[in-house]
Amino acid sequence: MPPARPFAPTKPTLADRLFARGERFLRIALSHYVTNGLSVTLGLVVIMLLVFESAGLAGASSAAVGVMITSLPDVPAPRRRKIMQMLPAPLLGTPLFMLVQLVRDDALALGVVIVAGTFLAVMVMAWGKRGGPITFSLLFSMLFSMAAPPVGELEQILEHGGWFALGAGLYLVWGVLTTHWLNTRFRTQLLAECLHSFAQILRTQALRFAPNADPQTLLARMLEQQATFADHLQTTRDIVLESPTTPARTRLAAMLLGLLEARDHQLACDLDLDALLLHEGSTATLPALQHVLNTTARQLEALSLALLLGRSPTAIAPVADLRSVLAGVLPPRPDAMLVPEPLTPGQPGATALLHNMADRIGHINDEAVHLGALARGDATPELAAVRTQWQLFVSPTRWAWAPLLGQLSWRAPTLRYALRATLAVGTGYLLSLHLPWTSHKYWILTTIVVVMRGNLAQTLERRDARVAGTLFGCLLVMALLATHPGARTLFLVIALSMGLAHAFALRRYLYTCIFATLAGLLQAHLLLVGVAPTFAIFERLGDTLLGAALAWVFSYVLPAWERSQLPGLVRRSLQAQSQHAKLALALGEPAQSSDLPWRLARREAYDSLSALTMATQRSLAEPSEVRPPLAPLEAVQARSYQLLAQLTAVKSLLLLRRAQLNMAVATPALQAAALQISQELAATAKKKDTAPADDAEPTITGQPFQPRPDPLAVDDLTPWLLRRLTLATAMARELQQASAQAQLRQPAADAKA
Repeated sequence: MPPARPFAPTKPTLADRLFARGERFLRIALSHYVTNGLSVTLGLVVIMLLVFESAGLAGASSAAVGVMITSLPDVPAPRRRKIMQMLPAPLLGTPLFMLVQLVRDDALALGVVIVAGTFLAVMVMAWGKRGGPITFSLLFSMLFSMAAPPVGELEQILEHGGWFALGAGLYLVWGVLTTHWLNTRFRTQLLAECLHSFAQILRTQALRFAPNADPQTLLARMLEQQATFADHLQTTRDIVLESPTTPARTRLAAMLLGLLEARDHQLACDLDLDALLLHEGSTATLPALQHVLNTTARQLEALSLALLLGRSPTAIAPVADLRSVLAGVLPPRPDAMLVPEPLTPGQPGATALLHNMADRIGHINDEAVHLGALARGDATPELAAVRTQWQLFVSPTRWAWAPLLGQLSWRAPTLRYALRATLAVGTGYLLSLHLPWTSHKYWILTTIVVVMRGNLAQTLERRDARVAGTLFGCLLVMALLATHPGARTLFLVIALSMGLAHAFALRRYLYTCIFATLAGLLQAHLLLVGVAPTFAIFERLGDTLLGAALAWVFSYVLPAWERSQLPGLVRRSLQAQSQHAKLALALGEPAQSSDLPWRLARREAYDSLSALTMATQRSLAEPSEVRPPLAPLEAVQARSYQLLAQLTAVKSLLLLRRAQLNMAVATPALQAAALQISQELAATAKKKDTAPADDAEPTITGQPFQPRPDPLAVDDLTPWLLRRLTLATAMARELQQASAQAQLRQPAADAKA
């Protein structure tokens, strides 16, 4: 057997590192969020200059605020009901802008309006991702109105409110039109991002094959990458799967579904991985498997970059070509062995296991080849069910009352977030009235609302970024105002800064802080018509530090610690796993005419796991005395993915190798396994009174040994199917044990929060 040296990783050269940096920059420049930011910039420039030429500086300044607050919810989204996604911002922001103008001379009345408006605005967060931009639109409507010079006449208030509404209305039209114009580009960019994200998962999977790998570190990285991938997928599904009626849309939708299949096969690579790593004879062969995974990852990265550049991608090498790489290192496939010996050094079970692992990696490469063929137009998409029922795969777009009503209980995280933000803003407003320096009330309050988030982890991250971003932004403003620029120049700088701040809001928050500071201070400068272009950097920094400190301190008031949300997330994940298992094991039934219900169940299984993983990660930033125990939560996530992997292997047998199954034996076994898995996962709710000791660790026993038949060397694959069903049932039992501990190991102190 030749050595593994040809597959050993090489140290990257300086040229390699420079090329990698250039590629990262290119991916950012061609990303959907930068495209969206540039679209916002162009809309701001066109509308602000149009109003400036017709109404002068005062009208353009008020109109610019309307444009800004309406642009916040203008993010890549489905074309359907796009106007309803953006409409609440100007519809609610315009009266708030005018109301603040009306009470500017009364400090008490202004404080009441700001405090009440903050509470109502933050409660819009109940609608999740759709509600977040609307929340900040309403907050900024009030705060930028505070930055404008006070006007005493009602006619002036109505005039400024009219310009505000005009700017908001014009941008509303712009946002809807650009969403339609850029829809095809957004579809391609979002799919390219998902391809690149999955390629990183494959690279992490390859690292797990290393004999000296740190399994816990790589498992944590894998869980984080899977959660990020699931988050990217949701936005991508909403846009790519919307109305796949044209050939181009159908091709992209088929590529997305193929990517989901590749993810399933990647999960299956975890099957028996621990046993394989313990086998001494695998040391020389595992680097070859790593090589195939890394090669496929590079091909997917090249495919994603070609999509971003609008080029026709090169063909992806099929597994048959990659087999030539493996031929010299993999031992010959054994003869048919229905019951090989247990996997111990020197026994033949290891050879079959190595070939099985190579087959799973080959399935990933098969999907990558298919993705490349679809991108080149060499393959025909098959999307009959998705083409007619795509509405089932995308997120809801209607503003129903149910999400808000669900957050009106005392322990609801959104209600507590709204109360914390309201208290912090009220305190900041009172302090701003008595500061020894010339404070800018709106700047203190702006810092509070952008730093304080619904969880402590994001609050801490934004606190530091806000201070650093304000410092750099202030320096840029000072340098720019020192040149005494004209109004048109300021409009262009504000528009570009707002677009860049918009683009990086969820990606590089430090950049957002820098550009938002630049745009916000210049916008406030324009609102103060006639004021000399001077700027006190230390006063701005003082306001920023005070606002950031208040946001941080009030994050501990009425907290909604992650541990209070985790039991519900665990229950959601268990329910999703149970439903997915039921439908996955029913794919072999003749009455199952469509796999659409299973696809929807699979989506919920992954989405629920993603929500659980992200909540667990956020809890790491919380105080140790309220931090949840991580061991059972990590066990829940690991066992959930392993159960999905087992069911993926079963699904592959049912859909791809059904002719090699004895369905007379397999059908009752599938039904029994589905029932047993459902009972195992439902048993958690029945064991609430059997909490383990506080210092107990999860009792996870590991996968039981089952004989490993070779799936390609035998005509009857029923023994392989039965083995997978047994392992899936055992994994469901371990998942139930871990989830019971994750839900029950919550200190009594939580009830007092």
